[in-house]
Amino acid sequence: MNVYLISVLLGIVEGLTEFLPVSSTAHLRIAEALMRLPMDDAYWKMYTIVIQLGAIVALILLFTGRIVGFIRTFPRGELGDRNWLTHPISFTFIAFAVTALPSLLLQKWSNKHLGSIAAIAWALLIGGIVMWIIDARSEPYDAETNHVEEMSLGQAIWIGLCQTLSAVFPGTSRSMSTIAAGQLAGLSRPPALEFSFLLSIPTMVAATCWDLLKEVYLHKAAGPGLTPGAVPVSGVVMNSERWIVLLIGLVVSFIVALGVVEWFLMWVRKHGFTVFAIYRILLGGALLIWGARLIGG
Repeated sequence: MNVYLISVLLGIVEGLTEFLPVSSTAHLRIAEALMRLPMDDAYWKMYTIVIQLGAIVALILLFTGRIVGFIRTFPRGELGDRNWLTHPISFTFIAFAVTALPSLLLQKWSNKHLGSIAAIAWALLIGGIVMWIIDARSEPYDAETNHVEEMSLGQAIWIGLCQTLSAVFPGTSRSMSTIAAGQLAGLSRPPALEFSFLLSIPTMVAATCWDLLKEVYLHKAAGPGLTPGAVPVSGVVMNSERWIVLLIGLVVSFIVALGVVEWFLMWVRKHGFTVFAIYRILLGGALLIWGARLIGG
């Protein structure tokens, strides 16, 4: 398959799934396996990491007004009842800090033991069931917290701890774990979704930069025999074609994510998360039955 078309398809997959509670990791793994990409190749490892930046930039752009509003009201908050510890900005970084340490400590173990298609399938399936139950349970009742500005420190810490699941268990989905955790802690759908998006910004920026550092700068350059015009970037060998392929994936993921986030916000307010839970269950079941045969691992 043409590498430019591959890049467009992977950019679409990344943009579609990064912020939906269906696991972008699982979908990229499936897409890459179906396209028979050499995932032990340093370039494609780096490519998968870099195109996430397109989705991150899209989210930041969409939430710029909200972020500026939070900064403007720090530390007292919109109602004047917050402080430097209980403001939404503080909660975002507290939840991020709670996620970061265990995720770093467990990452190597996770990569070694939980990277198979079977493990991803179980994470999709179980996560879908959990999300369905929590969303159905929270729908008939009045939530304790209907705005991000009303959140408590305990809720922020709880959501940060639950986000660790997505780092340890590929296929869990960062947004699924944080949204479900928020609902379980008493948040209604809108603040659970908004805080999930806010928390994703520092989390994804840090995770992407760390993964990129490991793949690009902490590995030695590929061996001799570089093609003419190729430039070694530590473990990755770049030429004009590879730069174009990378740029295509980055731009496509940005454009697709822009539309997906806005659509997702509108959908959830009206319909909840049930359709995503059902999709996860069906995909996880299909992978358990046919995954190893179709895509290996």
